[in-house]
Amino acid sequence: MKKYLFVLRKPAHSGGQVQEMLDIVLTTAAFDQQVAILLLDDGVFHLKNGQQPGIAGMKDTAAIFKALEIYDVHDIYTEVESLQERGLKPGDLCLPVQEFYRKDIAGLMKRYDVVFAG
Repeated sequence: MKKYLFVLRKPAHSGGQVQEMLDIVLTTAAFDQQVAILLLDDGVFHLKNGQQPGIAGMKDTAAIFKALEIYDVHDIYTEVESLQERGLKPGDLCLPVQEFYRKDIAGLMKRYDVVFAG
């Protein structure tokens, strides 16, 4: 079994690319592959509490993230500095995350066989 890491850098509701990446995550996980997600830069906003995308006619990506557990996707990582630079803390997020410092991200990525950047 291969280990897949999906890296999301763009903010929630920034277009079709984010939705496509989440579809790939779910598809990969559905085939019993080990899947993890790394949220960097504005990607940390995907899990921000209190989003109301329906007002703008968009899908609630936070709801999709909450469904990841059904697909046995439990490893969601974020970068400490990305949270701090956006005024967020782990408690502001709708799911628990594992935090890594920027200097340790390359080592985290090396743990995976396949890294998808989006």
